[in-house]
Amino acid sequence: MSGGVIAGVRITHETASVDTIDAACHLDQTELVEELLARDGVCEAFALQTCNRAEAYVVASDPATGRAALERWVDPLPEEAVRWSTHEASLRHLLRVAAGLESLVLGEDQIIGQVREAYADARGVGALGEVLEDALLKAIHVGERARTETAINEGVVSIGSAAVSMVAHEREINGASALVIGAGEMGTLAARALSRYDLSGLVVANRTRSRAERVAADLPIAAEARSLDGLEEAVAGVDVVIAATGSDDPVLDAGAFDPGTCVVDLAKPRDIDPASDAAESVTVHDLDDLERVTERTEAQRAAAASRVEAMVERELDHLLEQFKRGQADDVIGGMYAGAERVKRAEVATALSKLEAQGGLTDDQRETVEAMADALVGQLLAAPTRSLREAAAEDDWETINAAIQLFDPTDDGDGETPRPPEGVSPDGSSEMPPGIAARLDDD
Repeated sequence: MSGGVIAGVRITHETASVDTIDAACHLDQTELVEELLARDGVCEAFALQTCNRAEAYVVASDPATGRAALERWVDPLPEEAVRWSTHEASLRHLLRVAAGLESLVLGEDQIIGQVREAYADARGVGALGEVLEDALLKAIHVGERARTETAINEGVVSIGSAAVSMVAHEREINGASALVIGAGEMGTLAARALSRYDLSGLVVANRTRSRAERVAADLPIAAEARSLDGLEEAVAGVDVVIAATGSDDPVLDAGAFDPGTCVVDLAKPRDIDPASDAAESVTVHDLDDLERVTERTEAQRAAAASRVEAMVERELDHLLEQFKRGQADDVIGGMYAGAERVKRAEVATALSKLEAQGGLTDDQRETVEAMADALVGQLLAAPTRSLREAAAEDDWETINAAIQLFDPTDDGDGETPRPPEGVSPDGSSEMPPGIAARLDDD
């Protein structure tokens, strides 16, 4: 165990704009992990970045140290876009993310692969210890169970994927060329849905090209990114067009499409001039055509989500119990190891003095050592009970204070532990009268 607690921070589609999420991702996942790991007091680090979220987690000796390490990363961002989480809340959130409960589209599949990739990135730079390692493996396990044991990822639920489903009913998509205009939420989902087909080409166009590049890079197939400049040239010869910008005015005029082009306009107000719907051999669908497609599967996934929620809570309980037992056992082990070092040193001193006074029998030696063992056991019995109770009651302050006092990683090469009261550090004090009396009796 690394003997610490998790502090987490996230910027997601629930609280932040696309631009704010992009600003949070100025470093890639691995670079952010390495930067966080280098900060004072941090012993583990993990980051997850997608089109809809930027999250980071560190393990430190106490929550304040962990938060301080993360604050430098989020300081430039709007305060209202940032959400902080403590140890338990971070664990719960990671499990929910991998299960698809926190996604823009409930139960979407891509996020589980993104969590696996982020786990591999952090592990590759040595940033994971037992705390985050166990948490992430549990999250991936829960994500896999959610998709194999429930229907949370079945059916078409997003407007973007519904648009692609509608196109697929009208024409063959495999081998087609496609253009997605807009790299916001709906455009991103449409691009992901299209990327499941064997396209001859896919272009993502957006007002800011960097956003289009980010969306294109996250797709499982090769895709081109470009700005909205020269859009009429980009649309020439394209078989499928899905438009989803936030523009107040149409981005394409009537007649911009070649005959046979299938167009889906997800924007409000519309991106495609309605007059183009009358163009020969061009089909244009809008949001009203799509809303009916998603209603049935939204209800289906919502029912499955309740099962996944219960699954997450059960697995979280197991994870917390494992963590609490491990933390308590590590501290107790360190406490006894420290006491054992002091005991050995003081017993050696006492035996040396007694040998100098006339020698000891084997029984007398055993009596001294047994007395020392009994003292250690009695003195540490109460702290042991207190630490186990603290773990059961989630009293992390007590546990972490004990970690600082009894470091489980201390091998005795550092500062010598303080000996028990009544015995001087150099062993020059007289032997406690109780032990001396027992030796005389022998």
